[in-house]
Amino acid sequence: MSMMDDELEVTVDGISYKVAALSEEARAQVANLQFVDAQMVDLHAKLAIFQTARNSYQAALQQLLPRPRQ
Repeated sequence: MSMMDDELEVTVDGISYKVAALSEEARAQVANLQFVDAQMVDLHAKLAIFQTARNSYQAALQQLLPRPRQ
């Protein structure tokens, strides 16, 4: 984020809050959410890679299987 730390906001249930004005416990939960969100982005990227690899392996297998008789 390009904002200064005292300008960061978090939106919960449609209401925006300045992070700097939150309690220490609330800021910790914001940090937890940011961490989890980043992990989810990473997992989605990994899932896309794995799906691409799976498709490739499946296509390679299809080329190696005997053709059914018609």
